[in-house]
Amino acid sequence: MRPITRIYVHCSATKPGMYIGAEEIRRWHMEGNGWSRIGYHRIIRRSGEIEFGLPLNKKGIHVRGDNANTLAICMVGGIDEHGKPDNNFTEEQWESLAITKQYFDRMFPEAEWLGHRDHPKANKACPSFDVAEWAASQAFSTGGGF
Repeated sequence: MRPITRIYVHCSATKPGMYIGAEEIRRWHMEGNGWSRIGYHRIIRRSGEIEFGLPLNKKGIHVRGDNANTLAICMVGGIDEHGKPDNNFTEEQWESLAITKQYFDRMFPEAEWLGHRDHPKANKACPSFDVAEWAASQAFSTGGGF
């Protein structure tokens, strides 16, 4: 496994009524962007279902200049009906993101959680919320089953 130092959360920049997932995003990345594969490792649908994109041992295509030692999670949604950034994620998505965080924190305890917008070369609002603040609010528990 490659070393993971940062975990980036992205949004699909889709409106609340768009119920897309990994297949649509894969098509956008490959046909629309000309990439060889989907850029994200996990996709969280509006229903909260967690879909797999890239295997964790594969380098993503998600933050220009910072893909080698990072993972990417994409939350479906993130813009309003007018195309403006909007933290419009469902309760189910927040629950799935928290579960994903617990899982990745156990695998990569030193990894920093960031939003795409936090990268110095990113000029966007993605994922439409403060990931570092959200991550800090999540209590990490080493007890219990997972």
